[in-house]
Amino acid sequence: MKHKNLPDDIKDKSLTELTEIASNIIENLENEKDLEKSIDDYQKLIKLNNLIEIRFKNTSREISNSTKEKILKILKKNEKKVK
Repeated sequence: MKHKNLPDDIKDKSLTELTEIASNIIENLENEKDLEKSIDDYQKLIKLNNLIEIRFKNTSREISNSTKEKILKILKKNEKKVK
């Protein structure tokens, strides 16, 4: 189940918005008594979860890279001051 199967409006949402959508789906699933009716919601939730996971990994990687770059800049400045 690729996240590419999700509608475009979901792909463009932020992590916070995606998490809120997932929470709403979970709440609906908890209230649904007929499991046959909830199969589509389960599948959508799994796709949404995969998309959230991918976005989280990408955002985490970006933050890590940005932090490394900032640390290197600070270290270079300090080296120049010491000399």
